[in-house]
Amino acid sequence: MKNASSRLPSPPPPARSGGPAAAGPIRTLRLGRLKAAIWENASENRSFYNVTFSRAYLDEQKQWHDSDSFGRDDLLVLGKLADQAHTYICERMSGQRGEEP
Repeated sequence: MKNASSRLPSPPPPARSGGPAAAGPIRTLRLGRLKAAIWENASENRSFYNVTFSRAYLDEQKQWHDSDSFGRDDLLVLGKLADQAHTYICERMSGQRGEEP
């Protein structure tokens, strides 16, 4: 039996990496309709990272929107995205430490 969501068109592609001065996230990870946007905030001594999660959905007019509300079936996928975001941030932070004198 096919999942009803498999008949809907795919959501738009996620934003891609930018530099620290970029207005958007430095990286967007995606699994299905769930997205994790990783944001970098620089201070004088180091960078801090935050992650926002969203779920894409299609409305009755066939327009894509994002929601920060998740259902039961989203939670394991959300956990996988959180793990991937954590790995990305840790790798980025270890690279920054290696660049310091």
